[in-house]
This record gives sequence, structure tokens and C-alpha cells, in this order.
Amino acid sequence: MSTEITLCECFARDGLQHETVSVPAGEKIALINAFSDAGFQRIEATSYSSPVHVPVFADASRVLAGIAKRPGVAYKATCPNSKAVQRALSDLDAGHGVEEVSLLVSATEAHTQRNLRTTRESQWANVADMVRLAGGRFRLIGVISMALGCPFEGKVDPSSVIADLQRFCDLGVSHVSVCDTTGHGTPSAIRRLFDRIARETPDVTPIAHFHDSRGTGIANCLAAYEAGCRWFDSSIGGVGGHPTQIRYGEGYTGNVATEDLVNLFEAEGISTGLDLEKLREASRQCEAVLKRELLSKVARSGFGHLAA
Repeated sequence: MSTEITLCECFARDGLQHETVSVPAGEKIALINAFSDAGFQRIEATSYSSPVHVPVFADASRVLAGIAKRPGVAYKATCPNSKAVQRALSDLDAGHGVEEVSLLVSATEAHTQRNLRTTRESQWANVADMVRLAGGRFRLIGVISMALGCPFEGKVDPSSVIADLQRFCDLGVSHVSVCDTTGHGTPSAIRRLFDRIARETPDVTPIAHFHDSRGTGIANCLAAYEAGCRWFDSSIGGVGGHPTQIRYGEGYTGNVATEDLVNLFEAEGISTGLDLEKLREASRQCEAVLKRELLSKVARSGFGHLAA
């Protein structure tokens, strides 16, 4: 099925890192397989974060070895440091690696120190080392957290975000996730930023990664689309955010709900290429695994008739 946009389902990584319940590897594998069945072109499968700091992903290699990979689907893992890239390379050599790895920076110094336990300049040096270590064996995905605002430093200068995008590009990283990590963005701010990205960093493919902390996430996705963005991240049920032991502001940082975003795009005539019935079933599976009703409105009301 032809698609106009590329969606990455982030439940298994950005979603689960926010949860306090323990999800066994077998259930993670079943969920990722369900996402593949639904037709996602990209799936954020796990993280190579330190098991000490983020124990929910201690089973990263086991999960990757267990999933039924689909041709044409890019599976992704987050890599916060060079040790993580080495683990990704080891899994790749063992025959169950990922196609993509995410390399993280933050737009602000305060968030860098709290989330990555280093400085921005030190993290950029780490990213350069990770790019060299990866050796062209993965599609590299840059990630800029707090791009639309930071609970510790307030407003973020869009020019500094553009500079970070260019810095990734200079390192050979051509796909960069622009993250509204705590939902400070508004449609007008998103439209201005993504217009600038298109004009000033034309060699970068921006990825809209917006959290719905203040109810503007889906409107922001549509604004990014109108500004030319065609790659989006979302999470079934709207789950996710920062690691559970870290709190930003009031603590709620959930992602845009995949079901709701897909419904909007399809109703607007924007093809996602997803099987809506299989997406509905994956949504039910995610609620069953977490043993609660999640935040998707479409999961309660069903897809609109224009999206059927």
C-alpha cells in the first residue's frame, strides 16, 4: 500500500521506559510483531541504555533476537553512548541487529546534565565517536530533545535547534528527530520551525516527535505536515516519555497517540499505509500488557468513517 508519510511506532521503547510495570521479553516481542503486522515502516524496538539506569531494557538483545522481522521494516534502538553502539554492533554481527540507531543530544544544557549526565559539548563529542564507531552499518537517527522548550531553561532559541540539525548533518546524520519532549510546542511555533528547517537544512529529513503533555500534540503534527514534514513518531495509547525515575515539571510527558494521529491523517486523505483493523488489535494488546485503559480517544470511539 502506497503511503504519503512514514510513521515510527515508539511504544516498545519510548513508551515502556515510562512504565513502572515489568513487561516480559515475550510480551514485548509479541507487541513488536503486532506493530509489524499492522504495517509500520519503522518501529522503535528497544534501547541499549545501561541496565543499571534503565532496567526495563536489560533484555534488549533477547527481544531483538526473538522478533519476526518483516522485509522493508526498519527496527530501531536508542544508543546513548559508544558502549551502546558496541552492543548494537555485536547484535548485528550475531544476526539479530537493528537497521537504525538513535543518537541523542538535548537542546539545553540543564536537560543534558539531568538526562545524559554530561555537558552538551561532551555529548556532541560522544555522538561524533558513535558515528565513527557505527561505521556506516546503520541508518543513524539524530535526536534533539527539548527542541520546543525546556522545563529547566524555558524557551529554546529556534536558531540553536537549526544549528544542532546542521551539526548532525555535518557528521553524516541525515535523519533527525525534532522532539517536543514536554509538550511546549504550539502549531504556529511548529510551523515556523519546520519552515526554517526546510529552508536552512535542506539535506536533513526532519522527524516530528511530539509529546501531548498539554493537548497540542496532534495539532502540532498537522502543522509540521503542512510545513513539509513527512516523517512522524508516535506511541500507541499515548504512553511514554522520560525514564520513570526522572520527572520533568509535573511529570506527565506522554507521546501523541498513534491511533488518534492515524485517524486524523487518514480522515484528511493522507495515506499512512497501515491496516486499521490490525492497528486496532495492536492497541488492544498494548492495553492488555499494561493492564489499564490508555489515552487514545480512537481506542474508545473507533476510527472515523472517513478513515475506514
